[in-house]
Amino acid sequence: MICRKEAKETGYWLELLDVPEELESERKRLLQEATELRKIFGAILEKSK
Repeated sequence: MICRKEAKETGYWLELLDVPEELESERKRLLQEATELRKIFGAILEKSK
């Protein structure tokens, strides 16, 4: 599933991203969202088998 792979890659890049302190909470929020999307897409993939 391409969307799961893209969410995983987005999380990877968000982990590597060096942001100013005032943007750190936004980076963490986006990282959490990418993780949640990856889990959702993974569950959909498992149920479709």
